[in-house]
Amino acid sequence: MKKPAAAPISVTGGAGYIGSHTRKALKRAGYLPVSYDNLINGHDWAVKWGPLERGDILDRERLRQVIEKYRPRAMMHFAAFAYVDESIFDPGKYYRNNVVGSVNLLEAARDQGVDQFVFSSSCAIYGVPDEIPIRENASQRPINPYGASKRMVERMLADFGAAHGLRSVILRYFNAAGADPDGEIGEVHDPETRLIPLALDAASGRRPNVTIFGADYDTKDGTCVRDYVHVSDLADAHVLTPLAPARAEDWIAARAAKALPMTAKQLDAIFAGQTWFWADGKAYFRADDHAFFAVVGCPASA
Repeated sequence: MKKPAAAPISVTGGAGYIGSHTRKALKRAGYLPVSYDNLINGHDWAVKWGPLERGDILDRERLRQVIEKYRPRAMMHFAAFAYVDESIFDPGKYYRNNVVGSVNLLEAARDQGVDQFVFSSSCAIYGVPDEIPIRENASQRPINPYGASKRMVERMLADFGAAHGLRSVILRYFNAAGADPDGEIGEVHDPETRLIPLALDAASGRRPNVTIFGADYDTKDGTCVRDYVHVSDLADAHVLTPLAPARAEDWIAARAAKALPMTAKQLDAIFAGQTWFWADGKAYFRADDHAFFAVVGCPASA
């Protein structure tokens, strides 16, 4: 008997950090991940499971062509500019790409009959929270254009659900970190602004040091606390959602769990302990049994 074809899932931003890890998880779950990426921040070497369709979410006709070609069962939307500081100095870039591009994607989904949508959002929509930990129903007061753009897309999803029956799931999280435990893909940004890859670079001699900003936070060592969630856990969370919710009125927003809080100094001390190692041309790091610190890697050649 011929094996049934794998159901295609459209992944915008599939050549990026979280998108590429999610594509691997989708393939492992029996889907065909179809990456749609303009490769401005993504990498073609990260597209190893399923086809890559190069295109921009601002290109309505290209979106229509690709969706019509594959007829995806669901869409996962990762494509976005995501540098908070840049969004403050160039808000138009963020509203054009993150908001207008998402309108194009939602309308393309509507026109092609795709009624399941998974949105990779951000806890940046909460702004300065009233309490910690942040609850899913906490007040949403984004303090920068990046967070505001994510909040606008969440509102659009609710409106498209009410008007067109779109079923959507939203995942909010802060700091995705780590890399594929098999070492097949990893984290590479240009410019690199995230603490963990910067610390790996310093530990491996690719940069002289790591600068920690701020030493007067109300924490045990004075540096800021960040929640880190392993990118593979985050990818698995996205893969669990394509068939849910069952009804448009069951619009879901959730804060990704399994996060590990840690101060900047704590993280720096771990890397300074020279617990990293090289294997098969890739940089790895091991520490304890926490979900986040099981294995962290990045492509050494990138």
